[in-house]
Amino acid sequence: MKKCPYEAIVIGSSAGGLRALMMLLAYLPKSYPLPIIIVQHLLDGNESMLAELLNEKAAITVKEAEDKEAVQHGYAYISPPGYHLLIEEDHSLSLSMDPRVNFSRPSIDVLFESAAFVYENRCIGIVLTGASGDGSQGLNRIKANGGLTVVQDPATAEYSTMPKAAIQATAVDHILTLEQMGQFLIDIVGGAS
Repeated sequence: MKKCPYEAIVIGSSAGGLRALMMLLAYLPKSYPLPIIIVQHLLDGNESMLAELLNEKAAITVKEAEDKEAVQHGYAYISPPGYHLLIEEDHSLSLSMDPRVNFSRPSIDVLFESAAFVYENRCIGIVLTGASGDGSQGLNRIKANGGLTVVQDPATAEYSTMPKAAIQATAVDHILTLEQMGQFLIDIVGGAS
């Protein structure tokens, strides 16, 4: 069996993202071999129940990211509200209170740009539903560094602005429905079960 050439998946979502993430993560088996790092736009100052909600639907473990935590296979990490989420060169996570990017903290672009730098061509970047342009420049950086780029089909997104912005900014590799994306992520690792 051919070894998967990718080491991590980064996902950005905004408006409508909870439903999209629930659907997408539900496809992945508990033994899914790639770590998944997610920025979902959240309101500052609120304690997030996002990880708990996603854990109810997902077989893999979903948890809120912690500063200096090592990225591990079989986990999905969610940005906490009010913090940028970045990947460091040693494959640990870091949280930052730097200024907002694209009016957002956490910003999808910040996560994607750090992932592009660390993982280069071993990264898969995914943009899901949302009502802003956040993520489009970061996805472009992932593509420029040789990574794989995937965008939710705007026609199937609850909010199409973010997928459309990503498609306009980047020659994306795949435009897929959530169902197609779930199967694609399983196929790309050799059908992990």
